[in-house]
Amino acid sequence: MTNAKMTEQVRAGRGFIAALDQSGGSTPKALAQYGIAESEYSGEAAMYDLIHAMRSRIITSPAFTGDKVLGAILFEQTMDRTIDGIPTATYLWEKRGVVPFLKIDKGLEGEADGVQLMKPIPGLEALLARAAKAGIYGTKERSVVNAANPVGIAAIVAQQFAVGAQVAAHGLMPILEPEVTISITDKPQAEALLQDSILRALDGLDGQVMLKLSLPTSPDFYQPLVRHPKVLKVVALSGGHSRDKANAILAQNHGIIASFSRALSEGLSAQQTEAEFDAVLRAAIDSIFAASIT
Repeated sequence: MTNAKMTEQVRAGRGFIAALDQSGGSTPKALAQYGIAESEYSGEAAMYDLIHAMRSRIITSPAFTGDKVLGAILFEQTMDRTIDGIPTATYLWEKRGVVPFLKIDKGLEGEADGVQLMKPIPGLEALLARAAKAGIYGTKERSVVNAANPVGIAAIVAQQFAVGAQVAAHGLMPILEPEVTISITDKPQAEALLQDSILRALDGLDGQVMLKLSLPTSPDFYQPLVRHPKVLKVVALSGGHSRDKANAILAQNHGIIASFSRALSEGLSAQQTEAEFDAVLRAAIDSIFAASIT
């Protein structure tokens, strides 16, 4: 079963969730942002070593603690690795007081009916069993809404809740992430369809889920989800906004906390000294924390 202390931290804690879960496709971009060009490494193994070093540097920073960072979402390889000789999930909870989550999706299908469903997740049952054994609290799975298409949005919500049920069967907390692309012209209509579809799915749900949603067009639009008894927490992705812009919008959405990835690591560099790195990370964490506690 899910850890009661972790549940209480996510439910009632003040802070946000760090998304440290870039996978194979997005890792080169994350490393480039961190100041390591693709020409500086060769092959996947070297790439994953470098991204793990970056994530370890973030997690071991004095700025990165459960006082402001409630949880962290990990990539599967990060879960399987260690920090200071301790498995990553164990290190997060025992040394940092940060609740560990795991990204489980394997990327997106091509677009149909205005949405991109998740690709099949082979070996999901084995992965969930391994995650539960490793001390992971919950999972995150992402799909994308590109248009206000009721057929597509119904399909995306059905798939998210079906995967969520598999996750919950292993005693893990699912974060369902049907991301609405922030640049689409019919974003408000897509958000309305998505919220209606999620509310209907919640009615038939045993237990609780978390939701990871794009920041809405209208402030506090997702309050029905924030207040829903079957939703442990609503978290927001930055969705391509700069950190300052994402923070400004997030602060207008009460009861929703950040789950930022690129917007968290913005400004961090492999070339920084430890003192410089910690100062930049601390400023980022402080600003995202402030926006999350409104």
